[in-house]
Amino acid sequence: MSWQPATRYPDPAVRALDSRFAKYMIFSAAIERLASGMRWAEGPVWFGDQRCLLWSDIPNNRVMRWDEPSGNVTVFRRPSNFANGHTRDRQGRLLTCEHGSRSVTRTEHDGRVTVILDRFQGKRLNSPNDIVVKSDDSIWFTDPPFGILGHYEGYKAEPELPTNVYRVDGHTGQATVVASGVSRPNGLCFSPDERHLYVVESGTSPPQIRVFDVSDGGDQLFNDHVFYRCEVGERPDGFRCDVDGNLWAGWGMGEANDGVRVFAPDGTPIGHVSLPERCANLCFGGVARNRLFMTASQSVYALYVNTQGAQEGMKIS
Repeated sequence: MSWQPATRYPDPAVRALDSRFAKYMIFSAAIERLASGMRWAEGPVWFGDQRCLLWSDIPNNRVMRWDEPSGNVTVFRRPSNFANGHTRDRQGRLLTCEHGSRSVTRTEHDGRVTVILDRFQGKRLNSPNDIVVKSDDSIWFTDPPFGILGHYEGYKAEPELPTNVYRVDGHTGQATVVASGVSRPNGLCFSPDERHLYVVESGTSPPQIRVFDVSDGGDQLFNDHVFYRCEVGERPDGFRCDVDGNLWAGWGMGEANDGVRVFAPDGTPIGHVSLPERCANLCFGGVARNRLFMTASQSVYALYVNTQGAQEGMKIS
């Protein structure tokens, strides 16, 4: 678990697996460790208007905050209801998946917390995990059972619902199941044009990344197929797309795999960012959205890259 910053450029921890990745590598950009001391870091989200990063430390029941100008790390929220994934809606409000309350919540601009969804057809959700927002204001999230399997990342309980992927209409608040056949769905992400939705299926052995086509109406999924089937020892978690449609995925497990695996839109692995810890999730941020923030086990890392993160919820034509 030891880590030292690279003293020679380029950083040997940033590797091209395919020639297509070379243009995304910056010669003098090295991996930086921004914070450590978490038990399980997850769910990073960038607040550009405040120049800060928020992320979850699930077992410690808190949300942390890193301030870019000063580099200070502080507690943003404690207790957090064992918060996991986060994102922002198109009005800039924080959306959070909470294991403890088994709900998706929204933090209003004045600090009040509004419950978006905690039940479906009268039954409690399992433990919402990861979350994204589409350009029509709809909220999409995964609901595996990880937060109710024990008392480490939530409260032990019996599942009442299958492990679904949900969509909540951003105007009516109506919830629908958009994918019901995914075993323990985890990370999810739209392609930049919102024509595809990627979903990690953690419950298969080995896990796999599935991709769905999005209907013209933007509220249904079809043509489900495998985007990438993991090899033994590979385990994806959360991910995000860059503006070129490449998928940057939190990756593990073990020394050879821990870090971030980058996939071209055709499913080919093209790059890898090696970390000394398993990376659970990531997001793009910084002034130009060209800084990759990675929540990895006990630490948070960052790397400048020669691309930009696709703007979630802002449709790119």
